[in-house]
Amino acid sequence: MAVMINPERSGLLRATPRLMQILRVLARHKFLGALRGKRHWPPPKEVRETFEELGLAFLKFGQVLAMRRDLLPGAYIDELELLHDQLPALGFDAVRATVEAELGAPLTKLFATFGETPLAAATIAQVHEATLLDGRRVAVKVQRPDLESMISTDIAALNYLVALGESLFPRLRALDLPVVVREFANSLNRETDFIREARSILLFRTALADLPDLWIPDVVADCSSAAVLTMDFSDGERVDLYARHHPEAMPQAIGTLVRLMLQTIFEEGLFHADPHPGNVLVLPDGRLSLLDFGMTGELDEAMRNSLTLLLEAVVKGDARAAKEAYLEMAPHGSEKVNRAGLLLDIKAVLNEIHGNDLSEISIGDSFDSLLRAGSRNGVHNPPEFFLLTRAFVILESMIRQLDPEHNYMGSFRDEIARLTAQHFSLARIQEKTTKFAREMERLINEGPADSRRILRRIAEGNLGRLQAPAIEALGGRISRNLERLTGSIAAAALVIGGALLMLAPLGGRQHLFGETMVVSGIIGTLLICIGAVRRDRGRR
Repeated sequence: MAVMINPERSGLLRATPRLMQILRVLARHKFLGALRGKRHWPPPKEVRETFEELGLAFLKFGQVLAMRRDLLPGAYIDELELLHDQLPALGFDAVRATVEAELGAPLTKLFATFGETPLAAATIAQVHEATLLDGRRVAVKVQRPDLESMISTDIAALNYLVALGESLFPRLRALDLPVVVREFANSLNRETDFIREARSILLFRTALADLPDLWIPDVVADCSSAAVLTMDFSDGERVDLYARHHPEAMPQAIGTLVRLMLQTIFEEGLFHADPHPGNVLVLPDGRLSLLDFGMTGELDEAMRNSLTLLLEAVVKGDARAAKEAYLEMAPHGSEKVNRAGLLLDIKAVLNEIHGNDLSEISIGDSFDSLLRAGSRNGVHNPPEFFLLTRAFVILESMIRQLDPEHNYMGSFRDEIARLTAQHFSLARIQEKTTKFAREMERLINEGPADSRRILRRIAEGNLGRLQAPAIEALGGRISRNLERLTGSIAAAALVIGGALLMLAPLGGRQHLFGETMVVSGIIGTLLICIGAVRRDRGRR
């Protein structure tokens, strides 16, 4: 069954014991004094040890904070990146019970062999080697039981801590900590959903099928579920260990890594957000094998276009274009952004980038600087941008570890040139032209009918209910003003008409009727004025 983390299910009463335990650990590590300001923050190493002591959810939360380089000083980021992702292994009985409950059959009916000792045990799951009934060698990723209750309680406790901290120290509100906790909960929901991970694997296999130097293990669907994921076994060596004995193979391997990252981002809107050496193996035939798709990012077409414009502006050193492209990636709340300050900070970032040698430029560090500049000036950065920055930082760090002399930016430039040429190839232009022609044909065919429907609704006074509250409120005010205007015109017409009848030398009933019209117009005008005053007072 899929884990759906919902902190609202953990009320204050249920979360209180865990909350008190967390407060005791924080007090012992001098965290509570940090509320008085940065000068009272505990040392970075003690912060890391605190997260490790608090357990599963806080280990993951520390890893999320390690991506938020705009919130924490570099020393704390560096320490949080060292958070280990290892927990004591589950007993085999618990693993057997989970697999059999998820797949609906005894273990012996599903696998010919199943290793009792895990190959790895992390916070979310552990991996066992197994053999299918047809002899196929596989790796089985089994989720830890009771994740939902444990993580939901910890996130509820985090929410209470954040709310308490913001009420006691209002300056903490500038950090948007509730947003950080919400993003953390969403990331855990994604990471604990093995159905989503299986879908990501299939998408990456399809997107990278033309890379001959890369192999991604396939999913065994019959032996997979929301909490069990069975894949082809990848019998390879960690790429960093392989590099020690085969340095001559690293240029080609690095080229493959750069290509898979950029191709999936710009062609498919996907990227592997955790490309560290433990997730990249070298197979006996020399191909790379990419593992662990629990943490992946997705970029829609609009964000991909904005990212392309941002990269072009950074390369050209155009601060204004970089600012606009950056704001397009984070449009929410952009009306509150200090645009002048953001432009100055981006200029400083670009000056620093272009003051260095091209081979020394880091895409991850450049994105990191943009995130910090944005946060200082009121930009609400999208979670995808944090993940993307983290992915580039990890990839660049691994490349420098594999081959310190490698020109990373040269590989990046070559791959961008290849993607650009492919983007403007005759086949791609023909595909886009055909798509555009179909859209135009649809517009021409359906446009007149749509126009008639709109005109008919306008004539009937029925354009449908607008959902935006601000537009609805504006519509209400316009409607009320139109009512007042109509009533005022009618009252004025009565007064003017009555006055004309009274002035006409007709006498008799006409004069009396004119007086009645004038009095009615004056009373109507007074009623309209009284109603307007009452409504205005009610709104205030």
